[in-house]
Amino acid sequence: MKFKIDENLPVEIAEILRAREFDAETVIEENLNGKSDELVSKVCLKENRVLITLDLDFSDTRNYPPDLHPGFIVIRVKNQSKNNIINLFGKIVPFLQEENIKNRLIILEENKIRIRSK
Repeated sequence: MKFKIDENLPVEIAEILRAREFDAETVIEENLNGKSDELVSKVCLKENRVLITLDLDFSDTRNYPPDLHPGFIVIRVKNQSKNNIINLFGKIVPFLQEENIKNRLIILEENKIRIRSK
């Protein structure tokens, strides 16, 4: 599975994924920071990468239908501190290793994971 980490997330998210032998790149590494959501989603589609983001716009299935994209993981937390996001994301990694998340919208919240597909 290949991932793209949005600019609004700590780079440690990519490091966590790489340590588990996932292919992970960041928006910043590719000089896409500050670019439109549409461009970032097109790059993810071209590279067949699931986007991981805090940007709730990507949870709108009318604008970003999961079945037309490699997938999205949207993190919805009240406490957006770096440590909280890293700790929460670390808990989902086993799920990513076991589940097929392709063409799905995964919403990661403090106490649950919601999955949407077509």
